[in-house]
Amino acid sequence: MNENTSNFIHDFIDEDLAQGGAFEGMKIHTRFPPEPNGYLHIGHAKAIYIDFGTAQKYGGVCNLRMDDTNPAKEDTEFVDAIQEDIHWLGYDWGDRFFYGSDYFEKTCEYAEELIKKGLAYVCALSPEEFKEFRGGVGTPAQSPYRDRPIEESLDLFRRMRAGEFPEGKYTLRAKIDLTSGNFNMRDPVLYRIRYIEHHRQGSKWCIFPMYDFAHPIQDAIEGITHSLCSLEYEDHRPLYDWVIANTSVPSKPRQIEFARLGINYTVMSKRKLRKLVEEGRVSGWDDPRMPTVCGLRRRGYTPKSILSFCERIGVAKMPSTVEFGFLEHCLRDDLNEIATRVMVVMEPIKLTITNYPADKSEIFMVENNPNSPEDGEREVSFSRNLFIEAEDFMEVPAPKYFRLFPSSEVRLKGSYVVKCTGCVKNESGEITEILAEYDPESSGGNPKDGRKIKSTIHWVDANTAVDAEVRIYDNLFSDPDPDGGDKDFLECLNPNSLQILNSCKLENSLKFAKFPQTYQFMRKGYFCVDNRDSSPEHLVFNRSVALKDSFNK
Repeated sequence: MNENTSNFIHDFIDEDLAQGGAFEGMKIHTRFPPEPNGYLHIGHAKAIYIDFGTAQKYGGVCNLRMDDTNPAKEDTEFVDAIQEDIHWLGYDWGDRFFYGSDYFEKTCEYAEELIKKGLAYVCALSPEEFKEFRGGVGTPAQSPYRDRPIEESLDLFRRMRAGEFPEGKYTLRAKIDLTSGNFNMRDPVLYRIRYIEHHRQGSKWCIFPMYDFAHPIQDAIEGITHSLCSLEYEDHRPLYDWVIANTSVPSKPRQIEFARLGINYTVMSKRKLRKLVEEGRVSGWDDPRMPTVCGLRRRGYTPKSILSFCERIGVAKMPSTVEFGFLEHCLRDDLNEIATRVMVVMEPIKLTITNYPADKSEIFMVENNPNSPEDGEREVSFSRNLFIEAEDFMEVPAPKYFRLFPSSEVRLKGSYVVKCTGCVKNESGEITEILAEYDPESSGGNPKDGRKIKSTIHWVDANTAVDAEVRIYDNLFSDPDPDGGDKDFLECLNPNSLQILNSCKLENSLKFAKFPQTYQFMRKGYFCVDNRDSSPEHLVFNRSVALKDSFNK
C-alpha cells in the first residue's frame, strides 16, 4: 500500500493515535482471519491489501489467523493454499500465524466468566422455538430460560463441554437485551453443541463458539488494535464491543467495517464457488475462469496487477460493483510493460514463398519488448514454408481488407515483404495453401524503393514451429449480475467461457516456455503457460487477457 494512500479507515486510525487513550503508545496491529473452508478469491485479496497494507503504512504488523471455529468444511488443504496465496501477493506475517482453535480453552473461560457475572445462561430452546420466540420489529424476543440460576447454567455449560447432551439440546446465550432493535443483541447464541471432527483438535471439543463471540476475544488476546471487517459485520459491532467490555480480555480492539468487493459477471460467495467445483462446472478451485487467487494466478494475473486493482478501486464504506473489465485493464497495464512479444499462429494455414530457395533458411533478430529495450532480442527462423493466420487471407477481399489476397502485398513481421500469387484448394474447394513471392530487397520489412505497405502480419516458420494447445477464456457467467434477485446462478453460466484451439503453431523460442513467464502473442493478447496441464511434450497456454481494452474509462 502506498504510504500516501489514505481512506476513511486511516482517518479513524489517525484520530485514535491523536487522541491517545487505549491506543497511546501502541503499534498498529491488524489481522487477516480467513476461514479455511475454501480457496481465497479476489474479494479476499482486497481484504488482504487492506489488512496487511494498513499495518505496513503505519509501521505496524498484521497477523494471519485461521478462523477454524466452525469445523464443518475446514481442511488443511485450504490452510496451505491460503498461506501460498498471501505470500504470492507479497505479504508475510512473520511468526504471527495463529488458529482460532488455539484459543478454545481461553474462550471457554471467558464464557464461564460471563455466566458467573449473570451475563450468560444456558438455553434449552430448540432451533424452531428459537425462531418462534425471536420476536419482530416492535415485538421483543422471549426466553423462558433467561433467569436460570447462575450455578445451574454453569453446571449445564460444563456438562455440555463434557459431552453429556445431544446436539441441539442446549446453547449458551448472552444476556443482553431482548427488546433491542438490533436482532444481533437479542440474547445471541455464544456456544452450540456439535459432535464433529475438527481438522486440528480432533474430537477433543464438542462445543464450539460462535464467530461473533470468538472473534473479539481472539483479537483482544492477540493485541489487535484495529479489527478491519467487511460491511456485513457493521450490525454485529455492538456485540463485538459488548464482549470486549464485559470480559477481562487483555486489550480493547476497535472494529471498523469497509464495503466488500463486488465485480460484475462474477460470484464471490465461497459457498457458490464450492458448488461450481463440486458439481464439475469448472476444473477446480484454480480453474482460470474462477475469481480465486489461484485461478487468477493460473490464468496469468500478476500480484502487481491485483494489488494495483485493489488500490485503484479504493476503500469505501458503501457497497458498489466494479467492472470486470477494470480488473483486466489493470492486468493489461502491467503485462504491457513486462510481457515478451512472440509470434503464434492460432488458426494456421500454410504460406509457401515460391521464389525463396527450398534449401535456404535464415535468422532474424526480433525485439522482445519495445517498452523494455533492456530485454534484448531473440532469434526467429525464416524459410520457404511458413504458417500464417487463416483470417489473414481472403481470396475475394472485403472492402478495406489490407491483408493477403491475390496480387496484394503485406509485410511479414520483421522479415520480408511478400506478394500473394494465388492459393491451392483441395477437392472440396477448401483453401489449403497460400502462394506468394518475396521481395529479396525488403529484408526487415522495408522495401528499398520506398513503396508503402499497408499491412503487417505475423507468421511462424513451419520447419521449426512448436505445436501447442491454446485456451481462450471469457467470463464464466453471461449475466452481469448472476447473484442478483431470485436467479439461479448456475443458469447464468456462459457456455462459451472456454474455447480450446489444438493446432496452434508457436515460434521456436517458446519451446522451453515455463510458468509464470508472460507473453504477448502478437495481435492476439497476453498468454502464459498453464501451470497444471502443460508439459514439455504438450504445451498449453492460457489467454490472460485480450489486447483490446474493453474498460469504459
